[in-house]
Amino acid sequence: MDILIDFFINYGYLAVLLVLIICGFGVPIPEDITLVSGGIIAGLGYANPHIMVFVSMFGVLAGDSVMYWLGRIYGVRILRFRPIRKIMTLQRLRMVRDKFEQYGNRVLFVARFLPGLRAPIYTVSGITRRVSYPRFIFLDFLAAIISVPIWVYLGYHGGNNHEWIEAQIRKGQMGIYAVLAIVVIFVGWKVYKSKKAKADKTN
Repeated sequence: MDILIDFFINYGYLAVLLVLIICGFGVPIPEDITLVSGGIIAGLGYANPHIMVFVSMFGVLAGDSVMYWLGRIYGVRILRFRPIRKIMTLQRLRMVRDKFEQYGNRVLFVARFLPGLRAPIYTVSGITRRVSYPRFIFLDFLAAIISVPIWVYLGYHGGNNHEWIEAQIRKGQMGIYAVLAIVVIFVGWKVYKSKKAKADKTN
C-alpha cells in the first residue's frame, strides 16, 4: 500500500486511473488496496476525494470494458496470447461459462466482488456475446457504484492510520464474501425450486 501511495502522490489522478485499468486485466494488484490508496492521498490533501471517486469509477469501468471487448473481438483465440493464458486457462474459461449457464447475467454483477475471477468472467461475457455491451456496462456500473466509493472514502477518512485501514479492508472483504454467499445460496435455491416446479408439471 505504501508503494502505491507514494506513486499516487507523485503522479496523482492519472496514476490511479492507469493502475485501475491494469487491475482490470487481472494483474495481481488488489483493486480494493488501489482504491483505498487513492482515498488516502485525498485525505492527505493531494487530491479531491469526490474527483478521486469519479476517476476511480472511470478506471474500473474502463479496465473491465477492455477485457469485455478483447473477448468479444478475439473470442477463444484470446487464449493464444501468453499474458492472457496466465490469468485465464481453458479450465477456468469452461467454469465461468458454466456459471453463466447456471446464474445468467447476474454473474456480471457478482464478478465485481470476486478478485481472480473478475477478468475471466468479463472476458467470457464478451466471448459468448450473450450480453450486449450497454447491458454489460450497466451491470458493472451498478456493482462498482457500491464498492468504489466505499473503498475510496474509507481511505480518505482513515488518513495515515494504515493499520486501522488494513483491518477495515479485511473486515469489508469478509462482509462482502458473507453477503455474496447468502446471495448465491438464495439464487441457487430459487433455481432449484424453479426446476423442481417444472419437473412436477411435466410429471
